[in-house]
Amino acid sequence: MSDENAPGLWSGQLLHFVALSILLAVTYFLWLAIEEPSPFLFWLTISISIMHQVFVWLAWRVELNSKATSKTIGLKVYLILFFVFLIGRLVSFLLLGWVDFQSLGFENPTKSILSVALLIPAIYTMHSVKKFFGFVRAAGADHFNSKYRDMPLVKKGIFRYSNNGMYMFGFLIFWGLAFAFDSKAALLAAAFTHSYIWVHYFVTEKPDMEYLYRSNN
Repeated sequence: MSDENAPGLWSGQLLHFVALSILLAVTYFLWLAIEEPSPFLFWLTISISIMHQVFVWLAWRVELNSKATSKTIGLKVYLILFFVFLIGRLVSFLLLGWVDFQSLGFENPTKSILSVALLIPAIYTMHSVKKFFGFVRAAGADHFNSKYRDMPLVKKGIFRYSNNGMYMFGFLIFWGLAFAFDSKAALLAAAFTHSYIWVHYFVTEKPDMEYLYRSNN
């Protein structure tokens, strides 16, 4: 049975969609300002990010309130869809950077230094998630299985520096790749992607974590 104290499906989501609307408006006008590069791939990249995070919001909140996600698609299918969206985000981003290659006009070694400086903490974050946290738990398995809620907070690897290392440092991968491709379109997509994940954190994930781990506080 669900707990009536769990965050409701729509709790925090007015702020979610207001923030998303503002982000989309700003992104659109900046995209126009950089001469509308790669329309299809650019907006596909943005769209997959939105679909991924909306899917996670719905799956998590429906599960907390009625267990309906488990009863319909189940944790395994949820995880498959989660990682399909995640891979889709990365693939569309790589294609965008490829077709918009060198539009920024940065010279080496500037772009190489920026790219490496951003990719190192991002890669270390992925290593830390795999070694100390686990990708299944990172995908939100604690919404489905209570065993994850009894696990201690991770304070190793990247998580020594931030409790939310995945969003703080992991999403730097998009910035690093944007500079590697020297791409205006990819840089703007990285800014949208990184900003939008923080919207997800504050309106969905943070309230969910406070509820799920209330006994540890």
